[in-house]
Amino acid sequence: MTSLFRELFAYMSARKKWWLFPIFTLLIAIGGLLILAQGSAVAPFIYTIF
Repeated sequence: MTSLFRELFAYMSARKKWWLFPIFTLLIAIGGLLILAQGSAVAPFIYTIF
């Protein structure tokens, strides 16, 4: 998993695509939120957002 992040960082630095970093950060945060809330009572409220 760390090699994926290392390659992604290398790609962004080599091609000067730093605008991708906030997009990937947001996607990882939303994915983590959905995974953590999957088994809780908060899940129906989070899924209504999407």
